[in-house]
Amino acid sequence: MPEIRAIIADDEEQLRSYLKSGLSAVWPELVICGEAGNGKEALKLIEKHRPDIAFLDIKMPGLSGMEVARKITGTCRVVFITAYDQYAVEAFENEAIDYLLKPVTDKRLEATVKRLQKQIATHEPPSELAGTMERVLSALEVKETSGYLRWIKVLHGDEIRLIPVDEVCYFQASDKYTVVMTKAGESLIKKSIRELSEELDPDQFWQIHRGTIVNATQIAKVKRSLTGRFVIKLKDLPETLTVSRTYTHLFRQM
Repeated sequence: MPEIRAIIADDEEQLRSYLKSGLSAVWPELVICGEAGNGKEALKLIEKHRPDIAFLDIKMPGLSGMEVARKITGTCRVVFITAYDQYAVEAFENEAIDYLLKPVTDKRLEATVKRLQKQIATHEPPSELAGTMERVLSALEVKETSGYLRWIKVLHGDEIRLIPVDEVCYFQASDKYTVVMTKAGESLIKKSIRELSEELDPDQFWQIHRGTIVNATQIAKVKRSLTGRFVIKLKDLPETLTVSRTYTHLFRQM
């Protein structure tokens, strides 16, 4: 049987390592010929190695997984890696394009491998999936452009966890990190307040300070302090948040 080769592209090094290890366990014959941390690197690897399979994270810096997939349609099989919820995963239903939903489980990885092996065993050429790929990409792009950030990826020990943005009470800058505060506790991410302000729904997430974004649905009440500053009391947390003068216009009608 000819050698089957694959590349893995994801901006999370830990996930790349997990996939490489998992694939080695369930498909030891598979050769991982390269890893990439962004879309441009992925495209270069694919052009260089001509792999049979490309595992592509949908959201990557440089070029997204969707942009890479469109450029390589028909040349190799694609498995998308996604943090989208079931709403977006509907794009894959009843299609031959496979996906891995973060956090990736061993069970799901094994099922994906079996599906790929079956396609390869039946000599189904990737070129026959071109139409299917276009349908999937079109559906994903609609969801991409019509929605704001829905999940926050945080690292806890050796695990990557997903926090729904609706559960976040507020985000606050802290040194080189950003604190993600929920009623269950705090986590740290590297995404900046500026980046979050561009990706979150502004109708729900209000920037109240250069270093703070609050979930408006988590606000219990707002009152003025003795100095005239607005102070926010949260529903599920004891701490208060002070609104800087730059953002007082959000509360002037209150």
